[in-house]
Amino acid sequence: MTAAPVIEVAGLRKEFGAVTAVDSVSFEVGAGQTVALLGGNGAGKTTTLSMLLGLLSPTEGSVTVFGVDMITDRYRALHRLNFTSPYVDLPQRLTVAENLTVYARLYGLPNAKDRVRELAADLDLTAFLKRPVRNLSAGQKTRVGLAKALLNRPAALLLDEPTASLDPDTGDWVRSYLERYQEETGAAILLASHNMGEVERLADHVLMMKQGKIVDRDHPKALVARHGRANLEEVFLAIARRAEPGSEQEADHAA
Repeated sequence: MTAAPVIEVAGLRKEFGAVTAVDSVSFEVGAGQTVALLGGNGAGKTTTLSMLLGLLSPTEGSVTVFGVDMITDRYRALHRLNFTSPYVDLPQRLTVAENLTVYARLYGLPNAKDRVRELAADLDLTAFLKRPVRNLSAGQKTRVGLAKALLNRPAALLLDEPTASLDPDTGDWVRSYLERYQEETGAAILLASHNMGEVERLADHVLMMKQGKIVDRDHPKALVARHGRANLEEVFLAIARRAEPGSEQEADHAA
């Protein structure tokens, strides 16, 4: 028997007035699997992630994590789930240690200070623990956000641009850390990234989004081969620039 997916999305749709931000999106993420959600700005990635976290209610469709309905009962699953995004700020006046300790207590961790010290050592943050978050560089904030996401040792991890603002060496180190974490815990990871090299390295499966829809999906190497491109970045560009049937872009091209 195949194990039930950790994350299961079916027929997900989100409308904001006359705008459809997410249109009939369905996918699954299994334990130990990394699925990448790719698309240009406005493709619907952030809206999809927000519905997965239960922060937005879908217009239609369902989201379940560990078999829990995230629309009606998300609090039963949140203690096993976590996320990071460079676009979500931590309280700026608090120090790194204060921020991480607050979040550790929100997750009910019994030895919050010990877990904070452990992650600070793992992610090379010990020197910044007493520094207010507002005084950190963009790269340092990214690492603190990742530490926050790992506090409760989540079995489902949502990563939005996890290596944004990091230099190549630190970015590579973080990717290696995530690979080890997944190998040790069997966590399901949903990754949104504009770094195509990162996606090719980490992802088992890729979902290509455009205008709120999934327009293609497969293993990174299979996508590259099917589109006849040299790498995933070229696939991304080809899909992003392709005129959709009936679109104004297609009409302009035909004229």
